Amino acid sequence: MRRIINITLMLLAGWTFSSCTISYSFSGSSIDYTKVSSISIKDFPNISPLVYAPLSQKFTEALKDKYTRQTKLQILREGGDLDLEGEITNYTLTPQAVREDAYASQTRLTITVRVRYVNQTNPDEDFEQSFSAYQEFGNENTIDMVQDQLCELIISEIVDQIYNGTVANW
Repeated sequence: MRRIINITLMLLAGWTFSSCTISYSFSGSSIDYTKVSSISIKDFPNISPLVYAPLSQKFTEALKDKYTRQTKLQILREGGDLDLEGEITNYTLTPQAVREDAYASQTRLTITVRVRYVNQTNPDEDFEQSFSAYQEFGNENTIDMVQDQLCELIISEIVDQIYNGTVANW
């Protein structure tokens, strides 16, 4: 009899705990959706002296994708409650480690993006700021061999910086 009571208690406890779940979502944003429902993201042209043709489109799409995935904001071309615009101002290759034969053994690719952010509901949060990131690669590769991969990593880092500077507020 005692065994039946223990089994019954275990089943009851298992049923109780299985019906209670704790669920939460953390997107990293601190958006008040009662005041803000949209963000306009304009194209970010590449005005750097050194031009990598697909950079502007890749960067703009990555930025839109970040806000689409991490927020409930509607992405607009113009007229959002939040507004992001700017330009890619720097795309440079800089030798980092020079060998004895005067050739670089490491090269740094740096991308800088100037951003103007306007919050229509809270103008105190408006800013204009440059965000930058870099990746290095060895001389066993040419820039043509690693450019797409490096740009993807750099764009991701800059997009995270912009996201954190605009809506993460932590």
